[in-house]
Amino acid sequence: MATAEKIQVKLPDGSDLELDAGATGADAAAAIGSGLARAALAINVDGALSDLSAPLQGGETVEIVTDKSPEALELIRHDAAHVLAESVLDLYPGAKISIGPPIENGFYYDIEFPDGSPGEEDLARIEERMREHVKADEPFERREVPAKEAAELFGREGQDYKVELIEDLIRDEGAQTVSLYRNGPFEDLCRGPHGPSTGRIGAFKLTSLAGAYWRGDENRQMLTRIYGTAFLDKKELDQYLERLEQARERDHRKLGPELDLFQFRPEAPGMPFWLPHGTVLLKLMEAEVRKQLDARGYSEIKTPQVLDVELWHRSGHWDNYKENMFFTAPAQSEDAERAGKEEREYALKPMNCPGACLVFASRRHSYRELPLRLAEFGLVSRWEREGVLHGLLRVRAFTQDDAHVFCTLDQVTDEVDSICTAIDQLYERFGFDDVRVELSTRPEKSIGTDEQWEQAEAALRKALERQGRDYDVSPGEGTFYGPKIDFHITDALGRSWQCGTCQLDFQMPERFELAYTGADNADHRPVLIHRALLGSMERFAGILIEHYGGRFPLWLAPVQAVVLPVADRHNERAAEVAVRLRGEGLRARVDERTESVGRKIRDAELSKAPYMLIVGDKEIESESVSVRHHGDGDLGAITVEALIERMQVEAGA
Repeated sequence: MATAEKIQVKLPDGSDLELDAGATGADAAAAIGSGLARAALAINVDGALSDLSAPLQGGETVEIVTDKSPEALELIRHDAAHVLAESVLDLYPGAKISIGPPIENGFYYDIEFPDGSPGEEDLARIEERMREHVKADEPFERREVPAKEAAELFGREGQDYKVELIEDLIRDEGAQTVSLYRNGPFEDLCRGPHGPSTGRIGAFKLTSLAGAYWRGDENRQMLTRIYGTAFLDKKELDQYLERLEQARERDHRKLGPELDLFQFRPEAPGMPFWLPHGTVLLKLMEAEVRKQLDARGYSEIKTPQVLDVELWHRSGHWDNYKENMFFTAPAQSEDAERAGKEEREYALKPMNCPGACLVFASRRHSYRELPLRLAEFGLVSRWEREGVLHGLLRVRAFTQDDAHVFCTLDQVTDEVDSICTAIDQLYERFGFDDVRVELSTRPEKSIGTDEQWEQAEAALRKALERQGRDYDVSPGEGTFYGPKIDFHITDALGRSWQCGTCQLDFQMPERFELAYTGADNADHRPVLIHRALLGSMERFAGILIEHYGGRFPLWLAPVQAVVLPVADRHNERAAEVAVRLRGEGLRARVDERTESVGRKIRDAELSKAPYMLIVGDKEIESESVSVRHHGDGDLGAITVEALIERMQVEAGA
């Protein structure tokens, strides 16, 4: 039992640990064992991470965090961000620091430099100064300071961004005090927690520079963002840097133009132009989705891209999503001007669901027609700040492989089963075998009653559990109109991407007053399932490009074979070979340029075409082609008939 001089805390195994009153996390670690005390980085108190120096009150459940704990990486990356800022201020007096959080694969710090931004070549110098501070093993020391006093302190140092952050805390949260962390001569505004000292940071590396507007506002100061990463040992860092280099080589923004897939232009920021080979890739992706549509009884529709804003008021998007929408400027026609009337205002659709609801509402439906499955490859437009656009992975205009299933509540489980199976089959077809499922529940900003949300979440849980699926729960991450199931795939570099989704919606049918005639001859409200198998077609294409590094499997390659005539006199035979291949449903082109065959081979290799077919005098004489395969190498001379058979088997035709 705890006394005035003693307190008790509970350990993860359920046992009690008695400590002196006023004991800290470090004291708890030492009481358990000297080895644990040396390994300790922080302490988990009732599920919240705290500094080892934080005092314990008694009665808490505590767990010592070491380098083997899942929280360790985030902790040392946060430490490294502080050391980065400290080192920058050493080397660039007058620099103004803003924020520097840990992120998924490392950390960053946004900084205003006094004489222009440093270049990539300056990162090594900053790293070297960071190593000095890590070697010095500077303790991280926390103190609570009156907020106004902290603002004055940073104001005297010319750290305007810190002053603004503190003033916002005072205004928005009523903060009376703020916490500061010191390591060596450097002190920063920070909530914490931190490790015991800078010496606990393992291996680290500054990786890149970027521009970032202060607080994401394009009207504010452009800062320099320095990215870095940190790991517990050098081996883990080296493995990560190797993956990073592979990612650079596979970057779809680099490969897209090189492989004639897509391009972006300043005339349409964030809106891709699909080139010939990329358009073939998109059609192949659509064909796989359509196989699932045909097998599962979907009907395909097409709805307008521009719709009256009244529709978006009715759907709920105006109240919950208008900041992400494009609107047309109201126009005045001569007739309208004479009548003193304004023209109607329109918006580009950010989602396809209201259009599908209008299609459903266009005629009466019997319960015998349900589930009614309406699919649409719908082009949608969403406003994104230019600074967050990222190739095909984050765009302003994209095609969603949408479908909307109108059904009864009793039919939801079977429909979700079918949707999940379709997603499984598609991902396997595209080469993704590591799939994680996540159930996202009601967000803070939502529409509908508590009862409706409870019914919707229960229906999705039932479907997942009936399938025997393992799934994670992501509280508060559902859409504003309903809970959802998301599918996350893992690519060849171990990165996770959210793609397919299945969302249950009681709200949209209410808002559009949708109804079907039941067996009792009365009107009933359908339930709406929103689903996308791949999600954004553009985004999925970007993922595919990086997953395969541009070397697609034969069935997915936009050009499956390049025919290379050795000289101009071989062009006619090369063209005949290409025609034969195309006649059998294979995609082939001829390189008729007046270049050497060696140059043509190199260029074909760079184009990542699966097959290179060389045609010269010898091949014409033997009625064959010399074949090079990017996976199997030089296959020698093969007849065109044998080649076609091989390619069709490989493509799964």
